[in-house]
Amino acid sequence: MTDPAARSAAASDPNALQQRLVAAISAVNRVLLGKPEQVELSFAALLAGGHLLIEDLPGVGKTTLAQAIAVVTGGHWQRIQFTNDLLPADIVGVSVWQRAEESFKFRPGPIFANIVLADEINRASPRTQSALLEAMAEQQVSIDGHTHHLPSPFFVIATQNPLDMVGTYPLPDSQLDRFLLRIGLGYPDPDQERALLLEPDRSSLLEVLQPELDPVAVVQLMESARALHVSDPLLDYIQQLVAATRSHAALRAGLSPRAALALLRSARAHALVRAQAFVLPDNVKTVFPALAAHRLQSRPNTAEVEDVVAEILDQTRVP
Repeated sequence: MTDPAARSAAASDPNALQQRLVAAISAVNRVLLGKPEQVELSFAALLAGGHLLIEDLPGVGKTTLAQAIAVVTGGHWQRIQFTNDLLPADIVGVSVWQRAEESFKFRPGPIFANIVLADEINRASPRTQSALLEAMAEQQVSIDGHTHHLPSPFFVIATQNPLDMVGTYPLPDSQLDRFLLRIGLGYPDPDQERALLLEPDRSSLLEVLQPELDPVAVVQLMESARALHVSDPLLDYIQQLVAATRSHAALRAGLSPRAALALLRSARAHALVRAQAFVLPDNVKTVFPALAAHRLQSRPNTAEVEDVVAEILDQTRVP
């Protein structure tokens, strides 16, 4: 990790920024063993200007991944533990009457941070979940007729338990659509699990983790991702994938134009994470399942959405 002066001097150097991004990704991989693809997708969601949903069983490292990303990317971060008694005001803030000034003063909630860890988001009621909608879509919150802008970058990392677990609420479609990518972690393989048993606890590694990036660097990396070249054949490929979801008999409805734009942004960010100078079909193929599966619903008595997405990827010609 370089000192602040050196970071400031290298702020406009693309190579230096890329090296810092590589260092941040490597640091997270040291904490979360054996999940390099999920870590890449997490950073792709950040650099694409979206939000990330991590869905899996308790105890597989969802919160560890979220905390590690929050630390290495620098900036201010907050963790919100979602429970069934959490209220919208507990997230966005509240206006409090100041007797001495005879006026209301807004006290911002934990949503006012560069990175917000929404832990076990589906344990809160749909009303509370909806408090995140405007913030995630427009990077602002409206309270008592006043609009309050959130800092930049603004990145929500939410963890979610499977819906068949006790005490969970399904996320509304509008809320799911606010998440650019959804990933799962799964169980570690035997070698990685042995390493987890022998090495220090992950919490101790988080305590010594240091920022490798800062908000200014993250914004610059986001701009670099948006500037990556995408060829016409690759745009055709993206359109063909999206069109296939709209015509597949097993799906209720296909991906929207907004989802197509999100796929393009995600592919560009994934290419930057892999230090590529332009976007390749492999970037699109990698991000497509994480982008599409939570936005689609299968018809009754048909294949699972994940299987349909895999089928579409397999049957669509790669340029």
